Amino acid sequence: MRLSVIGCGYLGAVHAAAMASIGHDVVGIDVDERKIASLSKGEAPFFEPGLPEILSEGIASGRLRFSTDMADAHGADVHFVGVGTPQQKDGYAADLTYVNAAIDGVIPYLRAGDLVAGKSTVPVGTAADLAARVSPTGATLVWNPEFLREGFAVKDTVDPDRLVAGVPSGEEGERAADILRQVYHPAIAKQTPFIVTDYATAELVKVAANAFLATKISFINAMAEIAEVTGADVTQLADAIGHDARIGRRFLGAGIGFGGGCLPKDIRAFSARAEELGRGESVGFLREVDAINLRRRDRAVELVVGAFGGSVFKKNITVLGAAFKPHSDDVRDSPALDVAVKLHGLGAWVTITDPEAIENARRIHPQLNYVAERDEALRGADGVILVTEWDEYRRDLSPEHAATLATGRVVVDGRNGLDAAAWRAAGWTYYGMGRP
Repeated sequence: MRLSVIGCGYLGAVHAAAMASIGHDVVGIDVDERKIASLSKGEAPFFEPGLPEILSEGIASGRLRFSTDMADAHGADVHFVGVGTPQQKDGYAADLTYVNAAIDGVIPYLRAGDLVAGKSTVPVGTAADLAARVSPTGATLVWNPEFLREGFAVKDTVDPDRLVAGVPSGEEGERAADILRQVYHPAIAKQTPFIVTDYATAELVKVAANAFLATKISFINAMAEIAEVTGADVTQLADAIGHDARIGRRFLGAGIGFGGGCLPKDIRAFSARAEELGRGESVGFLREVDAINLRRRDRAVELVVGAFGGSVFKKNITVLGAAFKPHSDDVRDSPALDVAVKLHGLGAWVTITDPEAIENARRIHPQLNYVAERDEALRGADGVILVTEWDEYRRDLSPEHAATLATGRVVVDGRNGLDAAAWRAAGWTYYGMGRP
């Protein structure tokens, strides 16, 4: 099929390349000339495992191209809209500026029978409003939310765990669902669930999934707060309750919490939309989820300061990680960077290292010191804090080796990813999150 993907940021670039990799003819469109120039050369403008390979393959095959001209969308059977919906500068609600601009931009090039498939995360009710603008062209709007995990986005696009299609009622909706089944035929052939809903349900699926995940993470972090005042070990607690099949162990890792460009802004936008609908009390708990999450960053800083007797002034602190999660260079709302900035503000000499995110972090916080090579960053450190659980910090760094580089012997495990017994046995004073 012929597809266009409007918006070539994280979501759009991955979607365009992945759709080309399963055989579709795809044009990706974005107003950012530098981004389009990079993508056209097969170069990913951000770090995502597997993306450079399918980008290069798609361009070489002729199935994938990129453009800054919306007119190049003309002739596509399905137009995917994957632009950002950031948090508004003056509140918690989602900013729909880019979604509205994308719809306005593609409308002149739509034909009767085309599909416009929204993938952006939007407040419930948005799709119905957009459909009223698309319908006069004879095209049909569907809502097809994304469920990508950064670091696994290519796999999640090509081989998703479910597909959701919000469609209008009647024959128009049935036809639209059938077209999307053709788009995703390889996944559906593997028995991937294909769930057809109305617009509102499709919009809610995405934000509800993110709200549940954020709640689960903040729940175990709330338990970590209780563990810290009772002497309990939150990691053993999580193991014990995780054996309950109704709960499960995944995402019960206590630490400094979640960040990135999705969970924080999505739960805030969900709360804002619920308030607009007169049902703010229904998701009022999400405010506490957000508050718990932010408190854990402060708690990590408190552990570092406490380890040095109440002051980190002129102490050399090495921060292991800058990205909000491993396998990504995304530093949006990164807990790791937040902790580093707070320590810097308290007078510490902060050195940050990360395998992929240093340049992105430097653009936001040029006042901090960045060292690409892990061992060099550890050299001369009075204390170390793990904030992004890259394997080269969590698994591949032995406490004995770290001791040959650092001056001090204080380690704060902001992700509870280190072997506490091994680090203590090697002479380190170890502090975990919610651990004795």
